[in-house]
Amino acid sequence: MEAKAGDHIVVEGTTVDQGRREGEVLEVIGSGDRTCYRVRWQDGHESVFQPGPGAHVASPG
Repeated sequence: MEAKAGDHIVVEGTTVDQGRREGEVLEVIGSGDRTCYRVRWQDGHESVFQPGPGAHVASPG
């Protein structure tokens, strides 16, 4: 997955009781296999996120 600042990330839940998370990429940190992203999630929380299975870039909205 490759994203840039302003893109939206969607992380699908991996278990039945785990919901979908969505957030906006604020910053790209690193490159290649070590790329991670500073993300502001829908609930306002910000974190550094390294994508895994179930994560993809989506259109805002």
